[in-house]
Amino acid sequence: MPDVTGYRAKIGVIVPSTNTVVEHDVNALAPHGITFHCGRMYVENQAMGDHDSFVNLQTQLRASMSIALRDVMTAKPDLMMMGMSAPTFSGGVEGNTLFQKEVSDQVGGMPVTTGASACRAALEAIGVKKISVFSPYQPVADEWVDRYFTEAGFDVVSVTGLRCPTATSIAEVTPRDLVKVLEEIDTPETEAIVQVGTNLSFIRMADEAESWLGKPVVAINTATVWHTLRQAGFDDTVGGFGTLFRNF
Repeated sequence: MPDVTGYRAKIGVIVPSTNTVVEHDVNALAPHGITFHCGRMYVENQAMGDHDSFVNLQTQLRASMSIALRDVMTAKPDLMMMGMSAPTFSGGVEGNTLFQKEVSDQVGGMPVTTGASACRAALEAIGVKKISVFSPYQPVADEWVDRYFTEAGFDVVSVTGLRCPTATSIAEVTPRDLVKVLEEIDTPETEAIVQVGTNLSFIRMADEAESWLGKPVVAINTATVWHTLRQAGFDDTVGGFGTLFRNF
């Protein structure tokens, strides 16, 4: 018998324990009959204000990922979605492929969507090549992002990091803060803007920004939900969250 609420599909989502945005965003984006269920990766030290602390945060996430996957699998999901993004960009295109395989192997071969692969698919669907990217990260992860998109065939105009000091402070970045960032990275050669970092809620602002920037703006949480659904064969469109989910 199908699940009463997730009667079309149940999607497992893996998030850091410090993340307060992904659950809100995926529920806002969820089509009828598709539900999202989170497993949380424990983070003891949430500092990420410099190179060493940022790398340590990624190490903590990888160490607790298996337990989060184990826990969420008890809900019997049909698909798995990664609600964290920095590690999925590490190591370029090959690194993302290996990360997906690592996770899939732990969940019985289930399809896995990552933020990196979702953003790539989104940009390919929209049909753009020259992109400007912003993140909440430190320079080490911005280098991962630059490498990934470059290897995936995009012309990266710039990657701008907000240098958030802690994992929870990412969720405290306001729309007013981001207006200035968008204006700074919107160069004439930029064909689309991409936001990465799943604890930065940008799904509604991306849609609004498209109206005054006049170009596609891709929020990573929107892209990851969109890609997860498309991989599963669901073609639902959702308005109010940008060109990607409305038209593709």
